[in-house]
Amino acid sequence: MCNLCDLKNPPADPADIASAGTSVRWQARRAFLLAAGASAAGSALAQVEVGSSSSLRNLVPAETLEGSARQQYNQVLTEARNKGALAPEGHPQLKRLHGIAQRLIPHTTQWNPRAREWRWQVNLIGSKQINAWCMPGGKIAFYTGILDQLQLNDDEVAMIMGHEMAHALREHARERLAKSQMTGMGLSIASQLLGLGSLGDVAANLGTQLLTLKYSRDDETESDLVGLEIAARGGFRPEASVALWKKMLAANGNGSPSFLSTHPSGANRIQELEANLPKVQHLYEQARQG
Repeated sequence: MCNLCDLKNPPADPADIASAGTSVRWQARRAFLLAAGASAAGSALAQVEVGSSSSLRNLVPAETLEGSARQQYNQVLTEARNKGALAPEGHPQLKRLHGIAQRLIPHTTQWNPRAREWRWQVNLIGSKQINAWCMPGGKIAFYTGILDQLQLNDDEVAMIMGHEMAHALREHARERLAKSQMTGMGLSIASQLLGLGSLGDVAANLGTQLLTLKYSRDDETESDLVGLEIAARGGFRPEASVALWKKMLAANGNGSPSFLSTHPSGANRIQELEANLPKVQHLYEQARQG
């Protein structure tokens, strides 16, 4: 294990992945201090416009869901390690991801105060899948397929990482779970008010559901825009968001990548990103000057 905040060297150039295993943890207190310094460099006010979160998410305890996410994440890492597919500490591509994460995490707390307490982790799994995700509580995984097959530069990787962080920060999984379980279980308003035990139990026993949740179009748009702002504040080119989704559209024409099964692509999301580029351009310029 190594502490992300203690990585002093800049990320290495991309290289071929060697299969092996490691896990990386981010201490929340250090991330909070970084966030405080980052807010002094630019406006802490959100520049993109997103809707308010549904109060339904309150039916699922955040702590319970994050605990379940930790268990699932560790299970995924264990399985990858047993297959020799977990990238080892010091691997160039993993160091690259760490370097990008170091620049994004300080800008997450304005979107969710709970992020101050999260123990962020970033891991790389050797697989041809074009996929990446972030579980509740800041548990991130990238697959080598999305880096290699799409030939992503650092700005594009930052857009994916910011997008996935946004799903966790805006608690989309928590909201989706509450809505789906309320419908499936036929919960009455009275039972919701009298305990929520059934939803708490569901959140604690998710199996692998967090990896297969399908978000709404509004969730995806929100994550695109929040991720765009986080990446811009981290000093990554906003235009890379458009280039990324053009690559995704092209990849979708060659079969359906895993990433697109839960993150549907389309021209409309590119148009939405293009419309919001001017809103975050000054954040990018401030970050580069600092």
